[in-house]
Amino acid sequence: MLPHINTRSACSSVSRVAVASLVAAVCVHVGCSVSPEIDARRCVVWGPGLSPDAVLPVRYFYIQSVDSEGHNLSASPDSFRVKIWSLEKEFVRVHVPAPLDRGDGSLLVRYRLYGSSSKGLKIEVLYQDKPVADSPYTLQGPVYHESCVCPERDPSVWRSALQCPEDEPQIQQDFLSFPSIDLQRLLREVPERFSRRGGLLHYSLVNNQLHRRSLGKYTDFKMFSDEMLLSLARKVKLPDVEFYINVGDWPMENRKAGDEPGPLPIISWCGSTDTRDIILPTYDITHSSLEAMRGVTSDLLSVQGHTGPVWSDKTEKAFFRGRDSREERLRLVAMSKENPELLDAGITAYFFFRDREKDLGKAPLVGFFDFFKYKYQVNVDGTVAAYRFPYLMLGNSLVFKQDSPYYEHFYTHLKAGVHYIPVKRDLSDLLQKIRWAQKNDTQAEAIAKSGQSLVRDLLQPHRLYCYYYSVLQTYADRQSTRPAVHPDMELVPQPSDPSALCDCQRSSEELDPLQKNEL
Repeated sequence: MLPHINTRSACSSVSRVAVASLVAAVCVHVGCSVSPEIDARRCVVWGPGLSPDAVLPVRYFYIQSVDSEGHNLSASPDSFRVKIWSLEKEFVRVHVPAPLDRGDGSLLVRYRLYGSSSKGLKIEVLYQDKPVADSPYTLQGPVYHESCVCPERDPSVWRSALQCPEDEPQIQQDFLSFPSIDLQRLLREVPERFSRRGGLLHYSLVNNQLHRRSLGKYTDFKMFSDEMLLSLARKVKLPDVEFYINVGDWPMENRKAGDEPGPLPIISWCGSTDTRDIILPTYDITHSSLEAMRGVTSDLLSVQGHTGPVWSDKTEKAFFRGRDSREERLRLVAMSKENPELLDAGITAYFFFRDREKDLGKAPLVGFFDFFKYKYQVNVDGTVAAYRFPYLMLGNSLVFKQDSPYYEHFYTHLKAGVHYIPVKRDLSDLLQKIRWAQKNDTQAEAIAKSGQSLVRDLLQPHRLYCYYYSVLQTYADRQSTRPAVHPDMELVPQPSDPSALCDCQRSSEELDPLQKNEL
């Protein structure tokens, strides 16, 4: 259990545009099972949403219900109320949806600010009108909105607010092949070797300003890398760094560290055992975290409150739905037809193997949250790693994961047989392992819970920001030449959001001239 993050002392307030003279207050009732033994003061409240310095698109914290003897409850109770309001007279809209019942005695509270609060916020957590834990929590201002361009100049302060880990094993592993990075060499060799692949972007971050040029025809996914890099630059002063991001599916660099010439440091969303790309969190989980509670139904937070029935009430079968992006997925459907008591698998769209639709049929689409009506989930690669895997791990089901040369940024933390059940690349042992799970229900549930618990921690949205920053800083530390903004690059401006104007209260002497122009 993480402790709650201490808030900082009050900062001097500055004037801002008043859009109303109201105080925003949101009260949310949580509908769960009643437990009269709850001791409100013994309950635990923690998370980055209790720190004014943890600026995120959606802020969040957790409530763990605890009984009068100090034991964590395993079922989430009702009668919790959460109120959030601004400490100033001006109206600040705070959107707080119904807290998510995580099914284990804990609740996830999310809120999105639609404006900055110069004086701060007050968060009150009540259980049957009694203060919970250390409630009320005062977030001394300023509390900045996601769109506010006000980067923290000291990265160590920012990292501390987000409780970033000191080390990430995947980052350490990725950079072993790149003890030194010669930017002039990259400028000569990268376009020649990789621009024909079609999905390459050349970025320069200088003075916290983002510049970009496209090196291929198929770079529409630049909106995802732009989106995250700009969001990060609004929050913290980034190192000056020049790098290349591959926005295509497949990792690019297949040279080994001992080759002559050696590999080039291409950044990708997916890695493989046959390549040397540097890995970032996938565009999918990055974008869903940025857009959570704003048009995105499945994100790393929302899925935690939609994990289906309790384990004992789930259908005792394995489940799969997806496109025909790999032959093993077709094999999975054939296995399902022969063993319907073990497996429910279907292809929802045909593109690569259209000639097989007549034999295998086309399954109707199923809402993702309905996947978790089943005890077991089958994760089979798509064109590369299946980007649904982190979402499956966050559910309350046991994941059977196909052996794969592809990986995402967090896989190094996972252990086969502890957090998920591995199956062979050709799926030849899948049915046998499903039968094992059916006969060993207690152990199967324990593995599912272990995987869910680990990934809940690893994939908190604030950890994604930490990871992005660590990759950029590690890359910058290895640059042997100075980053530059090249003549054929274009400035990628911060988005305009007039409804979320803010007064950055950091000292103007701390800000670069270009940064001050945006405030």
